[in-house]
Formats: sequence, structure tokens, C-alpha cells
Amino acid sequence: MHPTGFSVFAVLALPEFRPGDDVAAVIGDAVAGTLQDGDILAITSKIVSKAEGRMVAADDREDAITAETVRVVASRERADGGGTTRIVENRQGLVMAAAGVDASNAPAGHVLLLPEDPDASARRIAEVLRDRLGIRIGVILTDTFGRPWRDGQTDQAIGAAGITVIENLAGTTDANGKTLEVTAPAIADELAAASELVKGKAGGRPVAVIRGLGHLVTDLDAPGARTLIRPSDRDMFRQGSREAYDEGYAAGFAEAEREGSQSAPNTPS
Repeated sequence: MHPTGFSVFAVLALPEFRPGDDVAAVIGDAVAGTLQDGDILAITSKIVSKAEGRMVAADDREDAITAETVRVVASRERADGGGTTRIVENRQGLVMAAAGVDASNAPAGHVLLLPEDPDASARRIAEVLRDRLGIRIGVILTDTFGRPWRDGQTDQAIGAAGITVIENLAGTTDANGKTLEVTAPAIADELAAASELVKGKAGGRPVAVIRGLGHLVTDLDAPGARTLIRPSDRDMFRQGSREAYDEGYAAGFAEAEREGSQSAPNTPS
């Protein structure tokens, strides 16, 4: 049975995180005596990146983006003349702007990359806090994404441990008794978006506690946020509109040339 309400609040007075910091220990100190069984921690992935040493020197952020890119989905010149926006698939399999490379909250001349394995990072934090506090908690690592069809950005889960990340309702019935066919709420993304309302982008509050949704907390061997990445054979937006047009046009032109060469009469010698 779903609850009729829940609460979200930011964890205050956290320090600036640096390479080598123990994220779980620092957060554990901040929430000791506050965290309850069934709580879910939403942690901005950038502090995990810093602690894991995922900060690299980069004179040009574009070079860092290229290094983290495995596939370009779309590329557009910005209307304000401020360079190029690239939507790409990165090494973690996530499709997002700039491969998740972030120059904000990093020293001059440096950029932050995403954690190498966000699910594993979330699991380590959850394991430490569960052992230390003796309670069952869930952990999600969040980052900011744009969305097809809609303007603006929202936080989504890039890593998760100990929570239900997606709820498959296919085969169940709605309030009118009609069978649901493809309904599958992305629980982890919904939690990430809710947490951003109290964390903010520049408020120095990288961790939030979500309380009242203990039914979503699971064992640590449950699937992580990687489950939310849509396989390529079901990805209807694998290319940008312009890229898809250009590829189709080139393929059609090449096919026309082949057919033309095959049907052309032999030239007398």
C-alpha cells in the first residue's frame, strides 16, 4: 500500500568535499541520531566524484567531454554564440549533455567527471551507513539531465543501492479495473527530482533525506540505476533529428549512386 505523504529535507553543515574524503563517514557524522529506518539518502554525484578523485586538469572542457564520449547523439551551435551543445552517450552509458563533465564547483583549470561506477559508489555508501547506524536505508546518486520533448532540466538517479529503482505495473489494474500495459514509474528518478527541490543547484546542500517511503527500501543486491538505461534496440531517440536526417539523406544518395552505376549502359571503347 502506498503512503499518503512523505517528507524531504536537506542535510545541513556538510563540509566541502575533497579527493580522498570518506563520503559515507562524513555523511554518517552529519546524520547520526537523525536518520531513521527506511530513510533514503539522495546524494549529489559531484561530491562523490570529488572524493573518488574524478577531478582532472583540463584547459579545455570540450576536450574532456570528447574523452568521455562514446557516441554523439546530437550537436548544435548555441544560439547565444557560446559554443556547441553536445548530447552524447558517456562511458557510464548515460545520454546527457556534455557527457556529465562539469566545470562548476571545481577549481580553475579543472573539471569533474562522473563517478566511474555510480551504482557501486552508492552501494559502498549504503553498506557503510547500514553497518554504522544499524538501520535499513537506501541511497541514490543524482545528476542533472535535460529531457526530450520538454524544456528545463531535472535531477535523475545515475546510481542507486538498496531501493526500488523502477516499479513495473504492467498487468495490474487501475482504479477502474482496466489492465495497465506499459506503466512503469521510474521511482529513483522521481526521488532524485524531489530531492533537488531542497538541495538546490548552488546552495551548498549536496545531500537530502527522503522520509516516509520505507516500502521502497530493499536489500543491497537489488538492481541499481543502470536498470533505467534504455537498451539501444528500444531507444526511439538514438539520434538527434538533424543527425537522423543527414544519415538518411546520405544513405539514400549512396543507394541512388549504386543503382545508377548498375543500370548505366556499357561505354564503347
